[in-house]
Amino acid sequence: MNNDILKRRKLPKESALYSAMSDGVCSAIRGIIKEAIDSGNNKIFIRTNLKRGLPLENINKVAGPFVEAWALEKFEEISDKVGNKYGLVNVEAGKRLDAFDMVLQFKLKGIDDYVSANVDSKATAEDILTSGKSPNITSFARIRNEYLDDPDYIFLVLSLKHKVFSEKADGNGITNGIMQVNACHVYDIKYVSAKDLNYNPALGTGQMQIRDIHYVDEERKTAEQFIKMIDEKYINSRGLKPWLKLAEKYKWIKSE
Repeated sequence: MNNDILKRRKLPKESALYSAMSDGVCSAIRGIIKEAIDSGNNKIFIRTNLKRGLPLENINKVAGPFVEAWALEKFEEISDKVGNKYGLVNVEAGKRLDAFDMVLQFKLKGIDDYVSANVDSKATAEDILTSGKSPNITSFARIRNEYLDDPDYIFLVLSLKHKVFSEKADGNGITNGIMQVNACHVYDIKYVSAKDLNYNPALGTGQMQIRDIHYVDEERKTAEQFIKMIDEKYINSRGLKPWLKLAEKYKWIKSE
């Protein structure tokens, strides 16, 4: 009976161009961040009057929003250049409760339509061993519904590695805190390997987590295979009955 129910799941069918669209936007994002790093345009300055400088042992708690705001500005700078080589035409910041931090729209070569990518940016500190370990990415039900609504939905994770240091700004005890982005990794959540994508039952319908945000193995999967994978993780954690309640609520099962 259980297998019969799961066989009647509604499953998304992505287009033949999906992998080209996903690879294209990942390549463009990677190029934009690399250009900023290579050109030295990768620092954020925070002016303080703390003689000892920034409290580095806890700086990761505040560095994340600064680094993520930096990334948004880098994308906006590129999109403002009409005809830029990356094909980035529009940038929109996410709202407070959105699963993503920004939406980037591209005009890619060889693809007629504009391609939109929802990007969740995550800042990870170079000198903190636990930074970037098992962060929440998005809720189980939300990401599942997105692929059912749009099988070509693109959800990317952008990991930004940074370090923080201080330097004296003048002779009056003023210290500048500097956050410097040194590396990035961007990937499609759908292509994250099964061993690197975990399910955490806490918070609502549960959260999808990535074992180590900056280091993941990729496995090419269709939207259908991705949905089956996260369903299995949910059911293994909570059981079939809670899944069926969600399926009834969100109409995930085909009528007989």
